[in-house]
Amino acid sequence: FDASLIAELRAAFAALGREDPSTLRVVVLAGDGSSFCAGADIGWMRAAMSLDVESNEHDAMAMADMFEAIDTCPVPVIARVHGVALGGGMGLCAVSDLVVAESGTRFGFTETRLGILPAVISPFVVAKIGESHARALFPSGRRFDAVRAQRIGLVHEIVEGDTALDAAVDGAIADVLAAGPTAARAAKAIIREVRGLGHGSSKWHTARVIARQR
Repeated sequence: FDASLIAELRAAFAALGREDPSTLRVVVLAGDGSSFCAGADIGWMRAAMSLDVESNEHDAMAMADMFEAIDTCPVPVIARVHGVALGGGMGLCAVSDLVVAESGTRFGFTETRLGILPAVISPFVVAKIGESHARALFPSGRRFDAVRAQRIGLVHEIVEGDTALDAAVDGAIADVLAAGPTAARAAKAIIREVRGLGHGSSKWHTARVIARQR
């Protein structure tokens, strides 16, 4: 991650969010190279040390907006994860709907090893893995394997090797494409919509949603 990549990802997902259901059905998020995402660019982080608090807040808000753009993408987002997923890469896993990982992938909230903390990604990560696992993993920055990532709910499927990884992603895409275009979008949206609603409110909201979809 650096300022340029953050801006590019935010713009890309903002554009995807405007696509018609007949045009956009699913998004695959993958890393180009030996890793899915190794976290923040060290040079970019060093440069942040010379910024004042207000400029650093602006930097952090840009990253938060990027994660929010991915999190609110109207169609399912599938993460194809290999190599490592560290720091902000863990945030990408958290805002993806389905995470498929190669068995050798290493994961970690490694920010504290650099003297910072997983702040911007925390709302998305805690929603995905829960407070208990976040408390166990955030402070130390310890790296862990795909099995633990799956156990805490960050990863949904583990496969052996790149060929199997591609096949699993293709299978996940086929599953989404088998659903109705607007139905898949509505099914993803309902999760966010009922979050925090009381029983009475959620009952009426879900009744209206299914009535419209029917």
